[in-house]
Order: sequence, then structure tokens, then C-alpha cells
Amino acid sequence: MTIQEYIKVNAELVENELRNALPAGWDVPGPLRDSMQYSLMAGGKRLRPILVLAAAEALGGKKEAAMPVACAIEMIHTYSLIHDDLPAMDNDDYRRGKPTNHKVFGEAMAILAGDALLTHAFYAIVQSSRRFGVPAERALAIVEELSAYAGARGMVGGQAADMLGEQGLTKLEELEYIHTHKTSDLIVFSLRSGGWIAGGNEAQLKALETFGQGIGLAFQIQDDILDLTGDETKLGKPLRSDEKQQKVTYPYFIGLEASRAKVEELTNGAKAAIAGSGFPNAERLIQLADFLMKRDH
Repeated sequence: MTIQEYIKVNAELVENELRNALPAGWDVPGPLRDSMQYSLMAGGKRLRPILVLAAAEALGGKKEAAMPVACAIEMIHTYSLIHDDLPAMDNDDYRRGKPTNHKVFGEAMAILAGDALLTHAFYAIVQSSRRFGVPAERALAIVEELSAYAGARGMVGGQAADMLGEQGLTKLEELEYIHTHKTSDLIVFSLRSGGWIAGGNEAQLKALETFGQGIGLAFQIQDDILDLTGDETKLGKPLRSDEKQQKVTYPYFIGLEASRAKVEELTNGAKAAIAGSGFPNAERLIQLADFLMKRDH
């Protein structure tokens, strides 16, 4: 398969699992279930779950055992988007070309849907052990790492810094903090969790972390670049939306060409970390890094 075919096939597998993320037998209020599923099935790249699967495969792990964790990270990502879109945060009316969750279900139900997806992610992770025999200590490590990478020192900390930064960022380091934690940390978690599922050693887990830090920051810088140079129909939003919202970006600090060079530098460094760490099947990770560097939406 080409990397595009690999992404398509695995995104479809993830989406099939997400459709049944909430057990049918659970007595959940209909509007809450509908609100959760509305955003969970609203499309998107499914990048983070695919990275979980690819990291597990790179170390010879089973895709089936990694799938519950792949779904868990997509639940965390989706909850963050629901909350990001709320009037108190970014106050967005559309997400991926569809009305945002609170526009369809109301603010209260949107908040609760986000809360439910966040907590259900931890239930999903445990199923990798219950259903597929992943050793309990590995599942415990994944739960612990998700709590850190998605919480106050990770994604939520990045979101808070982003909101505080709306008052005016003056240093590139401040922007890097936001990008690293708001975006990169969940990518790092995705890779490390795949490594845990497959029983990677400490050096391999560290290599996956370095790889994730590199492609995670590159991913966000590429977003900044595409906001200036991309195709609106592919992006699903107007160009220069960051500029209109007075958001400071990488090209603002160092320019467009230097930003492109930074994406390439980070991607090459990420690939080098993987290449030298004894991964039996690293090809897909390398291909994903290149694909993300060259993406146009």
C-alpha cells in the first residue's frame, strides 16, 4: 500500500470502532449519546489513532490490541475540539464544514459530551488489557501517560497558554510552548502508547517520544504555513483566519521560507531518531513523517 492507502484503510478501521465506542447496552441519555457521536464521527484525518497503530506495528505489536487506545486518543482529541469551539473559548460556528456541537445540541450538552468522551477514553484504554491481553502494567503506564500528556502539563496547559497568549505573544518560545503542548503532546502520547502496547524498551519509547516531538511541532508549523498559502476548499476554512483573529504564528516570527525550512529540519530529526533505534518495521512511521511534511490540508 502507498502511505495514502495506508492512512485511508486505517482511518476506516478506526471509524468502524468509533461507531460502537459506547456499548449499545449502556443506558445513556439519547441526546448525550447523539452529541458524542456527532463530533466523534464528523471526519478528520484520524492522525493520532493512526500513529498509535503505526507505532505498535513498527515494534511488531498487534493492531487489534492497539485499537482501543487508538480510539481513546481520538476521543480525547474530539472532546478538546468540542470545548475549543464553545463561546467561552474560540466561539466557532463550524468545524470541518459542519455546525459545531454546541450549535446543534446546545452549550450544556456539548460540555457534557466533551466530559463524557474524556472519561470514556480511560475506559477504552483498559479494554486493551481486558479484551486483548495487554499486560496490566502496560495499560497502567498508558493511562498514567495520557493523564499527563492530555492534562495540565500537556494539552490543557497548551490551551490555557493559547488563551492567555491572546493578550499578545512577544517571544517565539511562548508560541513553541503552545504548539508543543496544545498539539504535539497528544502526538507524542499516541506514539508512546503504541510502543507500550507492543512492549517497546525504554530506548525505543524515548525514540518514539523524540519522533513525536519533531513531527508534532512540524505539524503545527505546517498548519501556520497553510493558513497563509493553502487551498480554502481543502482546508475547510478561510485563509488567513489566524491573522484575522490576531493570532501570532511561526511565519509571523521567522517568515514563510524559514518556517518551511524548520518543518523540514524537524521532520528529518524525527526520522533520524527512529532510524537509529532498532525498530523492526519503521517504514510506515518514516512515510507518515514525510506525508505530514508535504500535506496541503
